Amino acid sequence: MTQHSALSTQHSAASGETPHPRILILGCSGQVGWELQRSLAPLGEVIALDYDSKDHCGDFSQPEAVAQTVHTLRPDVIVNSAAHTAVDKAESEVPFARLLNATAPGAVAQVAKEIGALLVHYSTDYVFDGSGDAPRDEAAPTGPLSVYGQTKLEGEQLILQSDCKHLIFRTSWVYAARGGNFAKTMLKLGAEREALKIINDQIGAPTGADLLADVTAHAVKQYLSTQSSVLRSDFPYGLYHCVAAGETNWYDYACFVFDQARQAGRELKVQEISPIPTSVYPTPATRPLNSRLDTTKLQQAFGLVLPDWKLGVARMIKEIL
Repeated sequence: MTQHSALSTQHSAASGETPHPRILILGCSGQVGWELQRSLAPLGEVIALDYDSKDHCGDFSQPEAVAQTVHTLRPDVIVNSAAHTAVDKAESEVPFARLLNATAPGAVAQVAKEIGALLVHYSTDYVFDGSGDAPRDEAAPTGPLSVYGQTKLEGEQLILQSDCKHLIFRTSWVYAARGGNFAKTMLKLGAEREALKIINDQIGAPTGADLLADVTAHAVKQYLSTQSSVLRSDFPYGLYHCVAAGETNWYDYACFVFDQARQAGRELKVQEISPIPTSVYPTPATRPLNSRLDTTKLQQAFGLVLPDWKLGVARMIKEIL
């Protein structure tokens, strides 16, 4: 899907007007990609692609074709929200997960370096082993427990090795009103069952796709405002943790969802909610128990205040009810 024709920039240049920055979104139909189309729209000419786009290749299973697309379009900013995010499925399709999460982002990073574009990329708390109970900062040692986490870490490393201008945002527990998410699953189960058992020993911060998109737009706007190469050399490129403030576990998250739904007048069948440890509910991929991420670096570098997770979840629940 292309939001604006490439001709608009060419026309502006031919008519003597200052061309708008060109921003390429990859993975535009996912939860984050959908929100990025909204948040980045005021900043320039947005071209939004996905795996099934017809005008240009946005299919990350074809890294060379995607790289050629980027080279042809020559955007000022590339925002990649495409990824293999089926965590359990990745355990049985390792080459495919690596292709989408590492090889393709690495290829895009190489082209970003060649054309001088900024690459914004999203990574995950799954790059850590989830031990302890302290929030991890960007310098903390990694130790992924799953194929998803390992391939996302490899993607980070390939971007760093490319030496392109980049922002990598690690995040966790992403949700959106559009598409499936934990809250929607809980509301469905809460309407069907009287008793539920929910994990309570995985700790993290539910983070809205809209928050990620807004933080991205804030950073991209700062980047685009630094017109000279001297100023852009001082831009705070690098790796950042980006999650909502506060923390919770899946059990308390579910209880919050049910409370919000009932306050909004939704009738639920569920009466008994029991907390259980992760060990009782084995999955193909091992989840980190501690997904706390320290966002101090991000807030200081970009002058941000990240809202508490409950604010975003409550707003999302009102949208879907």
